[in-house]
Amino acid sequence: MAGRIATDLAADEVVDAAIAILETEGLDAVSMRNVAARLGVSPVPVYSRVGNKEALLEAMARRLMSDIAPAPEPGEAWTAYATRWAIVVRERFARTAELRLLMGNPRQPFVEASKPLINVLRDQGFEPDEAVQACRVLLWGVSGFATVEGSRTRAPRPRRGGTRPGGDPTGVSAAEADALFQLQVRYLVEGLARDHAAPARAS
Repeated sequence: MAGRIATDLAADEVVDAAIAILETEGLDAVSMRNVAARLGVSPVPVYSRVGNKEALLEAMARRLMSDIAPAPEPGEAWTAYATRWAIVVRERFARTAELRLLMGNPRQPFVEASKPLINVLRDQGFEPDEAVQACRVLLWGVSGFATVEGSRTRAPRPRRGGTRPGGDPTGVSAAEADALFQLQVRYLVEGLARDHAAPARAS
């Protein structure tokens, strides 16, 4: 890209280049200088298109979280949708090369991902603050699980016979991690449903 005219540079191209660096070299390699070098321009137009590095990281997180939430099905109960939403969010986290990019950035990407779930909850009788609270409980549960899951570097040992998924202290297989996630989401959704139905809701 040598000799490229900097005025032709678009903000989306800057974000594309930054994500490409993220996927090939890791988050620590994402810098305004490295992005500029990949695009064949000086750092000046990169700054002018996206702002500083913090703004670039937020734009990357927003891109990675865009269109993450599944569309609700007609007549779908909120409990079923919340479960499906949690599964999709976990899958997106698992595909992200550096999960700390999402965890360490401003809340806006998560707000956009949460809106469909909050709307479903409100449409099915949740008070506005109750819906936000429920969504936050699920989102924090999913992100916490994904963070622990992403930090596992040692290959798990073979599972011993007769133990529950995740019950072997020597390791957890990928299949057991899936079973544990489903169990966690079920407990969270059932707890939220119980509190929602209670005469005096949890504060």
